[in-house]
Amino acid sequence: MQEKVFPDEQGLRARKRQETHARIQAEGLRLFIEKGFDGATLDEVAAAAGVSRRTLLNYFGSKEEIVFSLKAQIPEMIAQAVAARPCDEPLLDMVEGGLADVAARFQTPDMLDLTRLIHQTPALQAGDHAKYEGVERLLAQTLAERKGLAPDDVACRVAAAIGVSIMKLAGEAWLAHPDEGPERFGREAFAVLRRMAGQRPPP
Repeated sequence: MQEKVFPDEQGLRARKRQETHARIQAEGLRLFIEKGFDGATLDEVAAAAGVSRRTLLNYFGSKEEIVFSLKAQIPEMIAQAVAARPCDEPLLDMVEGGLADVAARFQTPDMLDLTRLIHQTPALQAGDHAKYEGVERLLAQTLAERKGLAPDDVACRVAAAIGVSIMKLAGEAWLAHPDEGPERFGREAFAVLRRMAGQRPPP
């Protein structure tokens, strides 16, 4: 006879899984920063998180997965922020506003540490590049849907590519000036772009 699981018990199990997931992420980031990405092992991360290696592998298949899971929600958050912009806004204004909204929410010490870790670790840079490509595709798709344009609309693809390029520049600038957040650097980059194009900034 199958054991009956009550809703409260299901909720408790879900919370425990979320707590374990977050603990592995936090301890993984801490160890990767302290010992270097190549210097820390999955066994060490598991021990620090208070779980077995087997349990850790039920959540994450590799050290890379732990790192990139910390940024996993960003693409969808950007898409949602852009989709919430007024549909009559110019494309660049939609991109700038959406990116600024998300950047402000991720201006934290942990995200700065994560950005520095990826920037300093060649083994992570290829995966990070692929993540940016995914953001660009999703951003272009979101812009096209918001504007009622074809999925492969050139203007939407260009605006998305510009936005992702500025995301990268803002991240690099944040590393050089950690006391100032990526949102400010992103805004500055969009302002420079508009001056180069002879376009006035939005009111």
